[in-house]
Amino acid sequence: MSASNRFYLSSAPIWRSLVHLCIPMIAGFSVGVVYNIINAGFIGALHSTPMLAAVTFAMPVFALIMAIGGVFGVGGGTYISRLLGAQETEDADAGAAASRIKQVSSFTLWASIATGAVIGVLGLVFATSLAGLVGASGAALAPTAQYIGAMFAFAPVLVACFSLEQVVRAEGAAVASMTGLIASTVANLVFDVLFILVLGWGVLGAGIALGLSNVVMAGYYVWWLSRRSEAMSLRPRWFRADGEMLRTVFGVGASELLQSSFLIVTTLVTNWIAIGYGDALLASMGVALRISQLPEMMCMGVFMGAIPLFAYAFGARNHARLRRGIAGAAVAILGITVVFSGIVFLFRDQVFALFSADPSVVSDGTQVLTAMLVATVFNGITGLVIAVFQATEQVRNATIMSVAQGILFIPIVLLGNVVFGITGVIWAMTVTELLTFALGMTLFALSRRALDAAPSPEAVEAAEAAVAA
Repeated sequence: MSASNRFYLSSAPIWRSLVHLCIPMIAGFSVGVVYNIINAGFIGALHSTPMLAAVTFAMPVFALIMAIGGVFGVGGGTYISRLLGAQETEDADAGAAASRIKQVSSFTLWASIATGAVIGVLGLVFATSLAGLVGASGAALAPTAQYIGAMFAFAPVLVACFSLEQVVRAEGAAVASMTGLIASTVANLVFDVLFILVLGWGVLGAGIALGLSNVVMAGYYVWWLSRRSEAMSLRPRWFRADGEMLRTVFGVGASELLQSSFLIVTTLVTNWIAIGYGDALLASMGVALRISQLPEMMCMGVFMGAIPLFAYAFGARNHARLRRGIAGAAVAILGITVVFSGIVFLFRDQVFALFSADPSVVSDGTQVLTAMLVATVFNGITGLVIAVFQATEQVRNATIMSVAQGILFIPIVLLGNVVFGITGVIWAMTVTELLTFALGMTLFALSRRALDAAPSPEAVEAAEAAVAA
């Protein structure tokens, strides 16, 4: 770990640390969102509503693959950051912690690749069935199955990418994380032009482009961790899968999987209900989601970029710095949602019309986009609360928050559909985000004592035991 990265995690002024850690993440995520918008434009240029709907149908599958990568990335990344912070304490065994960091990073890579290979094989076998399960039918079934199959073919790389990106950030290397994200986005654009516009492969080409761009990103992260990181190692000889490793990584990472799994359920329920209103609503939801993701991903860049800072401060028992970091991140998120969501809201009609000439898609889409932009106000702070719980080993609270949205959404959207029709479906997620935000604030207020507690000693104890073995 370079002295510069440690400085930003351990002792730099809070706002300087947040700028260093979060701005590259915001840039990387924002570039990815811009790509998603352009990618929707590529598909839209084919003037095929079923193909545009297919990309929307496949989103839950992509979210599932990302969630599996998040189990290893969030679990392993926060573990590494806490171990780095624990090296600062007076009673720390720095050598044992350093060895454990190498074991965690190696485990994160190889376990994620193996898991990705298993789900990739299963996904390829059941691609058509999964397409039907996520709601595709009729003209949208075949392109949806093609897109899903392409993603599962690259599942080992996709899962590894999501985990490695967070491992890179674990030691404060936010610029390296951003570089990988941007390189992947640029590669994806090039591959999209080749496979969609030149070769005319449609959504299959979009899926292959997505997979190959992640090969580029994974290659960069492997190179960086092997050549530039002073703290971590990807060598198989450091691989460990002992009980403490599994409990710590999966204990924290499980909240990420649960959150994404329930989001998948909410997406499936929405798709099933929206089918009754026609493909235009589904297509408009897909485009609106990509547009609203710009302010949402900026907020995600803040709280995900700050996770290593929170975990490091918690591991070092620097509770004052932890509280200042949380407050600074909250201010940044509120500023982003007010400014950028407001700008997108003002120009929503003009922006949405760029992606479809179908009057039904544009009409439904502007309503969906308005609801999604309002939801971002609450979603950003909710994400911050979950990030704090994950970084500080509050597994119970992280799990509660991760499942809350899915549990609340289903009855809300069903009731909204019955009482208010399409308007109730469109605004169901906004209402859910508001209620989840209220729950998060309550749990955070009740957990303030945990933020001042000493971190779990298991991490360093496990490191000592592993070295002794």
